[in-house]
Formats: sequence, structure tokens, C-alpha cells
Amino acid sequence: MKRIYLDYAATTPTHPEVVAAMQPYFSEKFGNPSSLHAFGQEARSAVEQAREQVAKLINARPEEIVFTSSGTEANNFVLHGISFANKDKGNHIITSQIEHHAILEPCHFLEKQGFNVTYLPVDKYGLVNPKDVEKALTDKTILVSIMHANNEIGTIQPIEKISEIIREKTYFHTDAVQTVGSIPVDVNKLGVDLLSLSGHKLYGPKGVGALYIKKGTRMESFIKGGGQERNRRASTENVPSIVGLGKAAELARKELNSRQKHLTELRDKLIKGVKNKIPEVVLNGHPELRLPKNVNLSVKYVEGESMLLNLDLEGVAASTGSACSSGSTEPSHVLKAIGLAPDLAQGSIRFSLGRLTTEDDINYVLDVFVKIVDKLRKMSPIYKGGA
Repeated sequence: MKRIYLDYAATTPTHPEVVAAMQPYFSEKFGNPSSLHAFGQEARSAVEQAREQVAKLINARPEEIVFTSSGTEANNFVLHGISFANKDKGNHIITSQIEHHAILEPCHFLEKQGFNVTYLPVDKYGLVNPKDVEKALTDKTILVSIMHANNEIGTIQPIEKISEIIREKTYFHTDAVQTVGSIPVDVNKLGVDLLSLSGHKLYGPKGVGALYIKKGTRMESFIKGGGQERNRRASTENVPSIVGLGKAAELARKELNSRQKHLTELRDKLIKGVKNKIPEVVLNGHPELRLPKNVNLSVKYVEGESMLLNLDLEGVAASTGSACSSGSTEPSHVLKAIGLAPDLAQGSIRFSLGRLTTEDDINYVLDVFVKIVDKLRKMSPIYKGGA
């Protein structure tokens, strides 16, 4: 059976060149980067090279990159690190209602510690209004955290406009896990002080991420222990994975334009095909300001889980939303926030494309998806065309 993977927003296959770059650091070059002998310094050199590769991808300085175990850790690092280092200045945080749980859950924790959090609403496309950020600012605001693009609906936020409003008033963080490696990301153009990214979202290994911390940013270390990562993050560095992240960043920088063009064309073909062949389908997220890889649809009179299971039987891997929320019977908090009706929220499905996706893959998916929706609608007691 033909198998097609369209869940790249959840994770990506590790690039063969990344695997090759990592391999020596499991056995031949196994030193601890903190050791002063040749083995250790060989590992240290590899870590610093990776730091430069990641920095170049987002136009940062190498010394502003701190390696973490994941994008989730990077997000937690920001919220804890900024909040506790700056609590003498204030206790107010601003974020949005559609952030990843790696932002929302730490915010809920901080509320229990006496911090106040404002959760900004979004419009029907999932966009934060920069004016709402401005209105929410107080003299106690110590951090604004707005994701660069949403992992479920693919909407790209007006980060540059928001940064113009809050510049020099407070720290600004963006969760760029879904955008780094997919679209151009320049920390200076965005105007952010902190930015999170994850290795396995850009064809690197799982278990490694990075946090950009602008020079001069006042924050506490999140993991206490040794003096690794310039005293920012204790723990012996995961050298093989850091090397892999560095190589993935290098490849992303070289291939970014071609990847973006390839994915945009296939994304638009899939959206157009579904809309032409299946009536009563809603595209979730912004029609233009969206990630090249993201197609999030709501199909009336059909449940998302049913579509997902039937697609899997046909060899197609997709998602009903964030992989971190799979198994939940509740509609996505993102779809709720954009005001989607409950039946449409329950009937959502996310296709996310990647560098290995082909036009033949899209044609196959369109063929089987049309048949699946038709079959499921005929089984639905509320579908007017059903049996």
C-alpha cells in the first residue's frame, strides 16, 4: 500500500546529511565538551560550529544561542527565566489564546505563583491585533510572548508590527518552532528579544532545540547545576543532537527558497482541489498569511477522527491538530479561539506538507479524501444528501 506522510508539523524525518553529520559523535568523537583534553575540545568545537550554524539561520550572534532539549524547554525557559529575574520590575505577562501548550501551561503555573497573565483574543483568521497588545501593556508588564505562526492553522502573526509597539517597553518573545526552516526568520527584522526553535521540526533530530537570547536580556537560568551554555543552561551538552541541529540549520538556510516555493505550490494545489471537489469545506487560518506547509480544513457533517482513521487506512498520515493534544476529545483551543462552531471544530483535519511531498502525493490524497468524505457523509444522519 502506498504510504504518504502529511504530518510534517508534528515532526519531520531526519535529513540523511544530518544523520551522517551526527554519526561520529556517538562513538568516535564522544568527548564531554566541558573536558579540557583533546576528546573534550573536539566535542566543544563541534558544539560551537553548530551554534554558528543556528545563529546564521536566524541572523543572530553565536553567543546569543543557547541549546536546549526541545522547543518546549526553550518556551519554559523564557517564561520562568524572564519572570523570576524581573519580578522586582513587575508581574504581568501578555500572550495569546492560541499559543502552544508549551506557553499556556507555564503561564498557568506562573499565575499560581502570583503573576498576572493577559490572554489576548484573535480574529477569525487567528491573527492577534497589535493594538490589543498596546492596550494590554501596563507598567508592570515584563514579557510579551506571541507565537510567530500557529502550529494548527498556520496563521503567521504580525510580529514586526507588535515589536514596534512594545520596543524598549518590555521583553518580547516569539515561539518560532513552526517557522524556522519553513520561512525566512530574522531576529533583527522581527525585533524580538527571545526566540524558540526545535530541531525535529526542520529535519533535525528529536530531543534538541535552541533559544535565542538577545545580548543584555535579563533572565535566570532554568536548569540549575553546572556552568554549561555560558551559565544559562546546566547539563552536559547533547553533542550528537546539537551537531544534527546545526547541520539541519545549515541545510535549511541553503534550501529555504526552494523549499518555500515547492511547499506553497503543493499547498495551494491541495486547497484548491479540496474546495473544487468537496462542497461545504472551510479553510481554517488566514488564506494568505499562512505557512507554506499548512492546510487546515473543517468538513461539515464529518468528524475529524473519522477522517483521520480512514485516511490512515488508505496510507495517508495527517492530524486533527497539535500532536501534543492527540487523544483529547475536546475541540482544539485554537479553533475555539477563532470562533469556529463546535461541529466545524470537531470536523477539522490538518495536512502539513514537507520537503519530500510530491505532486503525485497530493493527487493521491485528493482522490482518497474525496471518497472518504463522501462515504462518511452518507453515514451521517444530519447530512442532507445522506442515506
